[in-house]
Amino acid sequence: MIRTAALLALFLAAAAPAWATDVTIGRATEQNALDPLFSDLGNDVSTAENMFDSLIRFDSKLRIQPALAVSWKLLDPLTWEIELRQGVKFHDGSDFTAADVAYSLKRARNVPNSPGPLSSFVRSVKETEIVDPHTVRVHTDTPTPLLMDMIGRIFILPAALGPQVTTDDFNAGRAMIGTGAYRFKTSLPGDRVIMEANPDYWGDKPEFGTVTLRFLANPAARSAALLSGAVDLIEQISPSDIEVFQNRADVALFSAVSTRIVYLAMDQGRDDSPFITDKDGKPLAANPLRDRRVRLALSKMINRAAITERVLAGAGEPSGQIVPEGMGGYDPALKPMALDPEGARKLLEEAGYPDGFGVTIHGSNNRFPADSQLTQALGQMFTRGGLKVNAIEVMPYNVYAPAATQRKFSLFHFSYGTIGSSALNGLTGVLATYDAAAGTGSLNRARYSNKQFDAVLGLAAAEFDETRRSHLLAEATRVAIEDGAILPLYWQKLFWAARRGYVVDPDRGEATSVHFVHLAR
Repeated sequence: MIRTAALLALFLAAAAPAWATDVTIGRATEQNALDPLFSDLGNDVSTAENMFDSLIRFDSKLRIQPALAVSWKLLDPLTWEIELRQGVKFHDGSDFTAADVAYSLKRARNVPNSPGPLSSFVRSVKETEIVDPHTVRVHTDTPTPLLMDMIGRIFILPAALGPQVTTDDFNAGRAMIGTGAYRFKTSLPGDRVIMEANPDYWGDKPEFGTVTLRFLANPAARSAALLSGAVDLIEQISPSDIEVFQNRADVALFSAVSTRIVYLAMDQGRDDSPFITDKDGKPLAANPLRDRRVRLALSKMINRAAITERVLAGAGEPSGQIVPEGMGGYDPALKPMALDPEGARKLLEEAGYPDGFGVTIHGSNNRFPADSQLTQALGQMFTRGGLKVNAIEVMPYNVYAPAATQRKFSLFHFSYGTIGSSALNGLTGVLATYDAAAGTGSLNRARYSNKQFDAVLGLAAAEFDETRRSHLLAEATRVAIEDGAILPLYWQKLFWAARRGYVVDPDRGEATSVHFVHLAR
């Protein structure tokens, strides 16, 4: 039975100790939901991971660290045995056991209305066998050498919540019971989430008594809040503010080159794409984005260097693939597409669109620095390339992401941050053929589909030899990029700023959570 919010609040108030220091974090984007299994989008994860633990965690350099799982081993190609941490308590005082892992992996398979489903992470799980209270065996349908990269990221909930628990129960606070370093206290949608230190946390003692996440979508408002002392640190520094923070003694600037790829997605799964027209604004009988030549023409219209140098003020690196150098599946031969207006014109002519066609470009306005300006810049580049840009529309990310998942756009930018050792999860989620039952393509909002890509990716997913797997992932990436599956734009360089007394450990995975915030020593 789900405990009521009032009883949970009473329990927390009675148990809360006194901590000397609090912290308020200024975030750019609010979570879509407090439900930790609602989505894998960064804004949701950055909130959930303060209060909920997973089997493993990644440090700021994306190295795997044990969390609720202390060890794991392969028993045979289809069976993994995972030893769980003992002595862990949920926030309501109940014990963490293997039953909670089995429950959470099952629930992650299907959470309604998710803008970033977790189904791809559990796609190969056939059964979670409870061996004893602190041992589980995960049986898979196919060999899954990177299983812990996948299921290890699923936040663990108490099985006592039962199958009837809903995302609304989490949003209302009734089901906010995790094992994390901080416990849910209250939230004010559109404004803040407040958490308190968990005195019974199994890991290192929490550094802060109260953690407040303030949601400040406007970059200028975030900067002003930091300088006034209303918040202690902020994320997603506007490129125009970087120099300001570099020259102040009362704040410190922190940065990291992330693994997040910002890309342009193109609706390829239907002929009646909603925002594609002829030059006169009338609907087209066929969707030109389904033609590889058109997709590559669009790529040749984009000046990636101008985006990173002018729009981002250097806070990005042009990209030609889904993961950066150093990760499994990176192909050094895949370079960012060069600006080539003449080549773009020839491809459009070959495809039967010598005079171009009409498009509307959609984007977010608070997901990452200069995302609104990026949308405008793409519109200008496509106009110069011979397309008719009917409109440019931007909106808050918590509105934009669900709309993109519901396939309401034709041409839109999105992003994916790889957390793990290779490109496998990104390729499976963003580019594999959409199949809800199989858990592939859960983030494939453009409905790209390529049988050759799927076949090579399937081989990579089942390959235990790391070198061979990396080669197969690179081959799959090459197939998709040369087909114009998505148009990679750039990898982000991230910036945080903090008041004196606070230190940020810059996370390549982009999380702005209290795990990466510390008191200056």
